Amino acid sequence: MSSATVVPELLDEYGAVVRRSIEAYLPAMEPRRHLYDLAADYPRRGGKMMRSTLCVATARAFGAPAERAVLSATAIELLHNALLVHDDIEDDSEERRGRPTLHVLHGVPIAINVGDALTLLSLRPLMDNRHALGPHLAMRILEETERTARESAEGQALELGWIRENATDLTEADYLGMVLKKTCWLSSIHPLRIGALIGTEDGVDLDRFVTFGFFLGAAFQIHDDVLNLVGDGRYGKELGGDLAEGKRTLMLIHLFQQAEPEELDRLRRLLALPRSERRQEEVAWIRAAMDRHGSIEYARDVAHGVAGAALNEFSLLFDGLPPSRDRDFIEQLVTWVFDRHA
Repeated sequence: MSSATVVPELLDEYGAVVRRSIEAYLPAMEPRRHLYDLAADYPRRGGKMMRSTLCVATARAFGAPAERAVLSATAIELLHNALLVHDDIEDDSEERRGRPTLHVLHGVPIAINVGDALTLLSLRPLMDNRHALGPHLAMRILEETERTARESAEGQALELGWIRENATDLTEADYLGMVLKKTCWLSSIHPLRIGALIGTEDGVDLDRFVTFGFFLGAAFQIHDDVLNLVGDGRYGKELGGDLAEGKRTLMLIHLFQQAEPEELDRLRRLLALPRSERRQEEVAWIRAAMDRHGSIEYARDVAHGVAGAALNEFSLLFDGLPPSRDRDFIEQLVTWVFDRHA
């Protein structure tokens, strides 16, 4: 099956199961108006359900029934949405999944508290894993979740620090190291490791999944960064928001390296300004400079190279498993990241 069929099919199939599970962990209780109703906002806006589906598919590829992975997949989605709420505040983003961000709608203090609540709610299905999987596996999954949350926070700190310090001497290696932590652990490494942990009853070396998860997650993130500049009406976030925020994407880092001295000086001055003082025409100048220096095409080439490395790693990890839709999903996810528009 091609990525045009198997990936959307399983995203819909497993995503629907996980969405129903998420609803069971969104309290219908007081205080509703300024907490629990808002905690349900981002999860109910939709989303790709890629992380949770990858977790369930990996568990099934290794022989476990889907229901054994549903609680862990639910926790992954709740944590992901919690981090989105906080990321949107930290990035001063205006749009998420086609609608205004939570802090734009309700203010920063309420949004921070909602993000905190979602983080705590993500622990409840992990605790319920004690009954579904037994105490040993439940604790192992909790340990994995703690590491993933820590890696994500460290990656976010790197990115925010670069913006705060107006770093312009970054390299591709710096970017990929940040992406490993900020994106890859939660988007791909963690779901793969949790799925394999469940599918093998803690019988596989989880470190084997880091390289494949890194390549898969990096291809996803680089393409997402490109979409932020060239996406169409289907793109669910603020188009061009990364440039407005001064986010150190691979395209911006390439521009730092390729810009003429006078261009680099102007870049430094523009990026030193707070977002609120960076005019739209100045953001447009940075975008045009990327076009002049081929920064977007460079990023696309890197993303495709990383995806090729991911397919090679996939064969090392999964070729020994019996054929299945789930194994096909994991493999085809690598190329699907380039087919999506949001």
